[in-house]
Amino acid sequence: MSTTHPVVTRDRWINARKALLAQEKELTRLRDQVASERRALPWATLEQDYLFDTPAGARRLSELFQGRRQLLVQHFMLGPGWEQGCKSCSFMADHLDGMAPHLAQRDITLLVVSRAPLAEIEAFKRRMGWRFDWASSNGNDFNRDFHVSFAPEDRVDGEVYYNFHMTPFPKEEAPGISVFCKDEAGQVFHSYSTFGRGVEVMMGAYSLIDLTPKGRDELTGQGMAWVRHHDRYESAAPAPSCCGG
Repeated sequence: MSTTHPVVTRDRWINARKALLAQEKELTRLRDQVASERRALPWATLEQDYLFDTPAGARRLSELFQGRRQLLVQHFMLGPGWEQGCKSCSFMADHLDGMAPHLAQRDITLLVVSRAPLAEIEAFKRRMGWRFDWASSNGNDFNRDFHVSFAPEDRVDGEVYYNFHMTPFPKEEAPGISVFCKDEAGQVFHSYSTFGRGVEVMMGAYSLIDLTPKGRDELTGQGMAWVRHHDRYESAAPAPSCCGG
């Protein structure tokens, strides 16, 4: 942290803080406007009721709403045979258990989905101490259809379709969030997806970090290199982020 940061009287600090407050209020109003426009997006009919492997057995996507009308899915980067899940996706998932009961009161069910087999998912879940629902898409095309898993044939000149455009992506798995809703007749619709830095909506810790003088303290081009699995912070050495910027 810089030792040459400006230091002023309390009155001058209040004036500077009030000026920033005006910008914060403007950002809040803009966020509310964008949220309204997001809710107004048209829906797409889900053409396939994907079959997932879950601890309760095989379940269709339409069966995973748990009696609610809205389903929020975290696309978690954990591919078949991986030693552990993506550390940045794990940072996201660390927020879920506390949020789940509150979201349930807003008619939202949380679900994490990865392409790894269920046994590998369950082993990593036990290590991390998580309780949220986590399903395997290993036997279906869910991940590829929502452009968060890439087969070799999906690459064109080193690029894949991710975040709604062709872009370089170094791994076969990618992070994302998708939202589905179900009507009274039981038809499932895709209402929203976000990828790349859009997944920061799940990282509540960042909102608090952004309030502090050092902030994220992330070097340009290294993004979330500082993030570790929560049981690896004391012994871990710096490593590049698996999710990119």
